[in-house]
Amino acid sequence: MKCRNCGSANCSVVLDLVASPPSNSLLSPEDLQEAELYYPLCVFACQDCWLVQLPEHKRAQDIFAHQYPYFSSYSTTWLQHAKEFAERTRARFNLTRESRVIEIGSNDGYLLRNFHPEIPSLGIEPTPQTADVARSLGIPCLVEYFGTSTAYRLIEEDRLADLLVVNNVLAHVPNLHDFVRGCRLLLKEDGVLSVEFPHLVNLLRFNQFDTIYHEHFSYFSLKVICNVFARHDLLVFDVEEIPTHGGSLRVFASHLSSKRFEQNNRVSQIIDEEEAAGIFSTVTYLSFARRVSAVRSSFLRFLLEAESAGQSITGYGAAAKAATLLNYSGVKPDQIAYVADKSPYKQGKFLPGSHLPIVSPEEILSTQPNYIIIFPWNIAGEISEEMADIRRWGGKFVTIIPQLTVW
Repeated sequence: MKCRNCGSANCSVVLDLVASPPSNSLLSPEDLQEAELYYPLCVFACQDCWLVQLPEHKRAQDIFAHQYPYFSSYSTTWLQHAKEFAERTRARFNLTRESRVIEIGSNDGYLLRNFHPEIPSLGIEPTPQTADVARSLGIPCLVEYFGTSTAYRLIEEDRLADLLVVNNVLAHVPNLHDFVRGCRLLLKEDGVLSVEFPHLVNLLRFNQFDTIYHEHFSYFSLKVICNVFARHDLLVFDVEEIPTHGGSLRVFASHLSSKRFEQNNRVSQIIDEEEAAGIFSTVTYLSFARRVSAVRSSFLRFLLEAESAGQSITGYGAAAKAATLLNYSGVKPDQIAYVADKSPYKQGKFLPGSHLPIVSPEEILSTQPNYIIIFPWNIAGEISEEMADIRRWGGKFVTIIPQLTVW
């Protein structure tokens, strides 16, 4: 493939997770009678700029249209994260009633509810059903896939951003430069762009291969982000390491021409750490692929041993992570009975590929399984607290990433 960042054809496969259906394409009972579309899930690394990426096998607009099942507000951990971010940025960047906050990928209003209505806010969200929830909270929301065309229209309407927020969105963008150029256009002269993304260093270090799926087109290092932004005259002036999604970065950027901010030394420090971690070397990716295979082997061994011992296994969290792990491992419903999820938008459906049924968490209390595999390991603490009652019958929790752990 050609690199979506630098255009180089010098891209090589560094991990093959076998063909699978799109991870968030949940199935209805009727869908189970139809054939599923499978796409290759091969990860490429550009040997010139070191962007790690997937080809766009299925158009991004098609992935996020119709019944996209992810609603941010069902995680209390994520809601708290958003609230703390809003409080800090209000104070740090002196946001007032005269300011405007715009979020691209605003989902169900999980973040903008902390600004609206005191500070004028606008969400831009491609999935209609999540945008409807945000609108029900009174938050204005455009339902469209963001790019330069959207930015130009908002410029004509004089709706520029003092704070432009892009949380866990860049990975979903196949046309990277059109998107970043749109961000630059939408940002006021002294405005601030805040971007959060899972850090590639942690994906490799902690075997987080289940975060790889078709709607994630790119996997970023800070070095690559800085280079991409610089091509569009944006300066990354600060960076924070945050715990979300298994270890993410939050970068703050401004127009290169703005005199409001200067780059601090945290930026160069983290890039130096990336270099030391070897993420710009093919050897690191070969080691990663071997560890991914070992994780799959330990997962399958656990399932076989539990089955031999007559022990029951269920899952919790019908996340895209679950679909990647289950499809890569070839798991079917005779090995894991079901996956519980508290989102009513997922209950009654089935995970793609594996066809595991999705039920409400009350089913766990009814069936009392021996093991519950927590698929969204990044919020395992939140889930284990909510489901603490499994200890009454001796039930145990299991996580598979970064290595199989039973507790």
